[in-house]
Amino acid sequence: MRVLTHAGSVGLGVITYVAFTTLAISPVSAQQQERPVQLSLVTPVQIFPAEYAVKGFRLNLIYGRNAAFSGFDLGLANHVTPGPATGVQWGLVNLTESFIGWQDGVVNLNSGEFEGLQLGGFNSAGRINGLQLGLVNYSKRANGVQIGLVNIIKEGGTFPVMVIANWGFEK
Repeated sequence: MRVLTHAGSVGLGVITYVAFTTLAISPVSAQQQERPVQLSLVTPVQIFPAEYAVKGFRLNLIYGRNAAFSGFDLGLANHVTPGPATGVQWGLVNLTESFIGWQDGVVNLNSGEFEGLQLGGFNSAGRINGLQLGLVNYSKRANGVQIGLVNIIKEGGTFPVMVIANWGFEK
């Protein structure tokens, strides 16, 4: 067991060294950076600053924020702003401005365009293009279907508020 503990410490040390060395020799500005992995305890305590984009895997132990994201996002609170987010996002709370893919959480908040599947207790999108499946679903506009206990489409839905299912197919 002692060997496994030592091996884990060495592995974490190597990961930390590589992360900080990569930061130190990087000549391009932070706003132009894209990293394959991000580990965050709570922003700003994360491997790379919030201004970096992540293309790959992101693990947010408590709360993580990055400028853009593409890949697999896992954590308690996942936040992507101002850039786009694409892929799979699993967390208790997911916050994005635009998203393409599968968002799964207790609370999913998307202030802009959402394309794909939102699955959760409360789902919200500026405009949904796909499926919202949850207890309460809200969308300002929709080109898709909502299935849940309460379904709200503020503009252009078949019904402004409906139980079980609601839909809107704007052009």
